[in-house]
Amino acid sequence: MKFEVSSSDLLKKLQVSNGAIGSNPVLPVLEDFLFDLAGNTLTIASSDLETSIINSIDVSGKQDGKIAVPAKILLETLKALPEQPIVFSVDTENRGITLKSSYGEYKLAGDAAEDFPELPTEQDVESVEIASERLSNAITKTMFATSTDELRLAMTGVLMQVDYNKIIFVATDAHKLVKYTFGDVNIDVASSFIIPKKSLGLLRSAIANEEGLVKISFNPKNVFFNVGGSKVICRLIDAKYPDYNAVIPVENPNLLTLGRRDFQSSLKRIAIYSNKTTNQVILNITENSMTISAQDLDFSNEATEQMSCIYTGEPMTIGFNAKLLIEMLGVLESDEIKIELSTPNRAGILLPSEQNDNETLLMLVMPVMMSH
Repeated sequence: MKFEVSSSDLLKKLQVSNGAIGSNPVLPVLEDFLFDLAGNTLTIASSDLETSIINSIDVSGKQDGKIAVPAKILLETLKALPEQPIVFSVDTENRGITLKSSYGEYKLAGDAAEDFPELPTEQDVESVEIASERLSNAITKTMFATSTDELRLAMTGVLMQVDYNKIIFVATDAHKLVKYTFGDVNIDVASSFIIPKKSLGLLRSAIANEEGLVKISFNPKNVFFNVGGSKVICRLIDAKYPDYNAVIPVENPNLLTLGRRDFQSSLKRIAIYSNKTTNQVILNITENSMTISAQDLDFSNEATEQMSCIYTGEPMTIGFNAKLLIEMLGVLESDEIKIELSTPNRAGILLPSEQNDNETLLMLVMPVMMSH
């Protein structure tokens, strides 16, 4: 096996693939990239058995072949080289790999390609296409709300529901919930599956610089994302997602509208004075003004601020976890936000003040019960 390629082009592809290489893999060969050269196309695969990434790059191929290459040493070498053509060759007898640059040559030991596990293939799949920017947006808007509790396996991933003419992404950890929906897709499929959080992070990096459509294909075990020259394969979480619609309150007669940045900045200041276990801040809301306060009785710390708002409904006092609110406000992008409330012991709903027809974002946050 032998080919020539630009060191920086190869490095870029390998950095994307490297995301799927775990820190202490089950099989030693999973610390490797699988290189497969056919003609002038080099295919690079990496996997941690949960997420696999397959990339391809144009090279000038001299001799076809397959080899598993230790990822760490190859990446470190390429990072330390200035951009230049390198020649990569493999001695088929002993799997010795030689890299030649204008500075000299570097030798490392490869592993047998046959030892690399077989990656899932797209069998019996249904497919849908969405713009990469939209998918990236959906991941950013939902991924932060997943749970880290392994006992609630379903909630450690993001639920993706494909529902004929719309796609819904949902994430929750029981304290907060995000539901992001977009319409104007045409598919004759209704299905839902849960994608692990780590896989979504890798997918977001893989599609970061890709324009155009991502083809999403899925079967009961895996989901495949194809974009540009990359494919990301994720093993789905085998669990039942909770009925999230049941927790979204329907009747919310009290409506609060306020500036997102001002509210977020105020919360950041007030949170400094809150109890460190609950991060509780109290919102005292009246017709056109809201008081935000916090106190930490253990240390006699307290703070209060007032901000203007527009509010229709009964005056209300409600407690929230400031950390959660700050995080959610960071993901909402609009200048103004709306918060819908029903009673002090029911969830509040955060919405951007303006949504376009084909895209809706809803966030829900549970109140922190006020201690008297």
